[in-house]
Amino acid sequence: MKFIEQLRRIWKSPDMRRDLLFILGMLTLFRLVAHIPLPGVDVRSLQALLGGNQFLGLLNVFTGGTISNFSVVALGVGPYITASIIIQLLTMVLPKLEELQKEGEQGQARINAYTRYLTVPLCFLQGYGIIALLRQSGQGVVLNLSPMTLATMLFTMAAGTLFLMWIGELISEKKMGNGISLLIFAGIVAALPQYLAQTAAIFDAGQAITLLAFAVVAAVTIAGVVTVSEGQRNIPVTYAKRVHGMQLAGGVDTHLPLRVSMAGVIPIIFAISVMLFPPIVAQLFLRAKTVWLAAVAEWTVRLFQNQLFYSLAYFLLVFGFTFFYTTLIFRPTQIAENLQKQGGFIPGIRPGSPTANYLTFVMNRITLAGAVFLAVIAVLPLAMQQYTGSQTMAIGGTSLLIVVSVVIETVKQIQSQLTMREYETI
Repeated sequence: MKFIEQLRRIWKSPDMRRDLLFILGMLTLFRLVAHIPLPGVDVRSLQALLGGNQFLGLLNVFTGGTISNFSVVALGVGPYITASIIIQLLTMVLPKLEELQKEGEQGQARINAYTRYLTVPLCFLQGYGIIALLRQSGQGVVLNLSPMTLATMLFTMAAGTLFLMWIGELISEKKMGNGISLLIFAGIVAALPQYLAQTAAIFDAGQAITLLAFAVVAAVTIAGVVTVSEGQRNIPVTYAKRVHGMQLAGGVDTHLPLRVSMAGVIPIIFAISVMLFPPIVAQLFLRAKTVWLAAVAEWTVRLFQNQLFYSLAYFLLVFGFTFFYTTLIFRPTQIAENLQKQGGFIPGIRPGSPTANYLTFVMNRITLAGAVFLAVIAVLPLAMQQYTGSQTMAIGGTSLLIVVSVVIETVKQIQSQLTMREYETI
């Protein structure tokens, strides 16, 4: 009933109704474009290959299901996410980019422009890497391509990614969900019927334990993501009494909520992006004439096919990116300054730098718990795969993790928009 009531409130708000219909229209457009295939690829052989290859299956999940049709948007938003990671890492290293980040909206706009510029060469690099990977599969997925056809495919795939990047930014501007996350979410949901059919196909007397294990992993994943996303630490804040003319203001006790997982689904998406990028690049050098370069490329491909290394690296990346992204969006110094300007303070903590240090200390502690929990949930499907032997276990678990995280993040943003409009009405 509460869900229906919220839908009714959204529909009664003209601007929210317009924004919601716009987002649904953009996601529908994305799914229509995802069914426009590129030439030179045997789609049936590709879908058969995706069903038995965990790496390609995860790549298909990460691109929003566009690899299965090898459409004009086959790269999805992967290059854009990779570019975002590179630029954000450079921001912590290069003083010029760090200064831009401190300039507010204008500086952030320039950083976003640099991210878009970097996305273009990454589109060509990842596009050629995927084509090379499919060529070497030995299953006749990629037909004989002429140089002109190959160039046409690469330019089309790059244009498709830029198109999705533009759609994602338009969706994010509506402040009803992260556009990039929603595009990945839409691709996963669109592929859900096919995935359920594949899961049902393996259900027999001998595979009943596999299906049961998947149900357990699904339940634990949903419960874990909801627990981490909803958890928060309330920091008590007191506003001192101040006299304005003949009136006495202030003297209010409230709290500052610190979420256990401020980063949301971003660490998962970042981690998958980093895990997929090295094998794709290594595919470009497997047939290199330089012996040591070909050997390094082959070693890299084998390394990322090792389940133990893959699980450990995935765990560490999710853990690290949770801290990394939380550091980017949580500014304890700025919060401390705002509290001091408004006459607020944390009981027992002096205003200014001591307040910022205290907030940093508390945030690091709760982020540590959230990062460990999220990383464990992320690798749980991979661990279960070792016992069941099912390739769909890891792929389905990752898909479920992304879907649940995106839904929670989107619902929170929509609820904040509803609350803001209620205050404006009052």
